[in-house]
Amino acid sequence: MDARNGAVSGDAATLWPRVAEGLRRDLGARTFDHWLKPVRFADYCTLSGVVTLETQSRFSANWINERFGDRLELAWRQHLPAVRGVTVRGGAAAAARAETLATQPLPAFEAPQPAAANPALLGFDPRLSFDRFVVARSNILAANAARRMAMVETAQFNPLYLCSGTGQGKTHLLQAIAQDYAAAHPTATIILMSAEKFMLEFVGAMRGGDMMAFKARLRAADLLLLDDLQFVIGKNSTQEELLHTIDDLMTAGKRLVVTADRPPAMLDGVEARLLSRLSGGLVADIEAPEDDLRERIIRQRLAAMPMVEVPDPVVAYLVKHFTRNIRELEGALNKLLAYAALTGTVIDLALAEDRLAENVRSARPRITIDEIQRAVCAHYRLDKAEMASKRRVRAIARPRQVAMYLAKELTPRSYPEIGRRFGGRDHSTVIHAVRTVEALRVHDSELDAEIAAIRRSLNG
Repeated sequence: MDARNGAVSGDAATLWPRVAEGLRRDLGARTFDHWLKPVRFADYCTLSGVVTLETQSRFSANWINERFGDRLELAWRQHLPAVRGVTVRGGAAAAARAETLATQPLPAFEAPQPAAANPALLGFDPRLSFDRFVVARSNILAANAARRMAMVETAQFNPLYLCSGTGQGKTHLLQAIAQDYAAAHPTATIILMSAEKFMLEFVGAMRGGDMMAFKARLRAADLLLLDDLQFVIGKNSTQEELLHTIDDLMTAGKRLVVTADRPPAMLDGVEARLLSRLSGGLVADIEAPEDDLRERIIRQRLAAMPMVEVPDPVVAYLVKHFTRNIRELEGALNKLLAYAALTGTVIDLALAEDRLAENVRSARPRITIDEIQRAVCAHYRLDKAEMASKRRVRAIARPRQVAMYLAKELTPRSYPEIGRRFGGRDHSTVIHAVRTVEALRVHDSELDAEIAAIRRSLNG
């Protein structure tokens, strides 16, 4: 490698933390940490335009090349347009180096800041700010509540509970709150962690006999932000510690922001005292993004890439077919941009329809328990209220069992969640209904045909 190429390779090496942070945000923390966190920059050849990365094993390298190759190349090209390819290598030589490096924290790319910038801002993604959070009817309550939590001297509601399905912007708002609060309170102690990390650190502290330090660290926070609270469901000892932490923070006038994929009342396996604390401030829902919001998000992304041309019909196609959450919408856009960049193809509607057909099928809205109940009642000509009634006559009990069966088959909801939607029935009742219908379908062709017809109506 000549001196000039070596210098360019060194420059490329400094870009890897930026590329990695973007990938972690786009792919999700779990996927990134499992596959891409151990990856390290190895080389960049200016002649071929190929970036070489390395990881622990050939198996990992092959998997990453196959599953994330296009995404890696697109991510690199956004920072270094001359890149023409990315390859990941593995093996004995890479393993020794990667094993050492993987134990070190991934360097975070920071936007240039004044020398006196608040140290509490370190570790947060400057791109996940309030300025870059697109506000519309579906998320305006959550966005405004988040701004107030970050800026006002005395919190009007505490804790703030942000609730939505996956990929709707909860984590973006957590990051924005942390950054604005840190800017307004230079000496503040801010802790942002997933509820799963809270649980793992709690267990580790118990096993290591270090509970006092764990408690002290959390209770010293001026602002505590917990992401994905649903992952502590059913963990009684963790819930107890979380309850005490919340009580101590509230008593001391500290601030707490929590996110979850459902409202507090829908969290099965959470004790009543904790539910009461979580519901005591403001529960702000983020609804599925409307057409206008989805289009504005796409336009915002494209405005940051002026060299990319995406015609209006393609934008309209994305808005029409990716309605469930923002992450799927951005994933589809990334896939389209990657394909066009790697093949030199012009982006048009025909390309979008061809390359995103599978994504469109996966993005179809999921069936809900409410929709199942309505479909079953329409088929059997019942009032929907009968799904929650206590009446046990066969003409009502059997359709109710069918609805419970379909709820378990077609939704990700647990037995207790399903039981609650059917008049607060016990989970054992739902299990009995599911097993009964499964057994009847084998011998009762009429019932089997009825269930098939209901499923077709739901899918249609």
